[in-house]
Amino acid sequence: MANLNARLDKIIPKIKEDKFIEGRGLGNEISFYVFDYEPEHELKVRDYIKHIKKEFDYEGTDRRIIEFDLYKMIIEITKEKRIFDRIFDMEERQGKDALFKAMTTFAKPDIFLQKIKEQMGKHNVVFLTGVGKVYPFVRSHNILNNLQEVLDKIPVILFYPGQYSGQDLQLFGKFKDDNYYRAFRLVD
Repeated sequence: MANLNARLDKIIPKIKEDKFIEGRGLGNEISFYVFDYEPEHELKVRDYIKHIKKEFDYEGTDRRIIEFDLYKMIIEITKEKRIFDRIFDMEERQGKDALFKAMTTFAKPDIFLQKIKEQMGKHNVVFLTGVGKVYPFVRSHNILNNLQEVLDKIPVILFYPGQYSGQDLQLFGKFKDDNYYRAFRLVD
């Protein structure tokens, strides 16, 4: 991976391009992008995401960015369903395996998609973050696969702590998430 700072500095110009907001051409491709980075740079990337959002936060901008942090979303969802407090008891009494099974049964992509639909408003660029924090309960390829039904014309950038080969996602450079080849690398 090339120098992180140089890659981060290419994000804003990329978002400003007409073809970014209009889609990728006539092949009817979806406008899903992955910005992959080494996991140890997570805090730097988070700070840069704040910088990007500030850059487009002005009256009259034609790029209205909304960030969906999958980790914050799962916390919010568990609180809404009134199971947040019981999660800790479950882990303590029944162990990690029971917690994993309960959370993966509960944390289905459609729950996240519903939240995204509800909160989209007039936003026209989506940032997906928190992928590493929500692993293994939520897998990013499941969200992406289902998200195209909801956001087929809206560009989505998945900020991914690992590697994306253009064919598959490898979280933290260790866990093969699954094949996902419909997204483009945001910057090389």
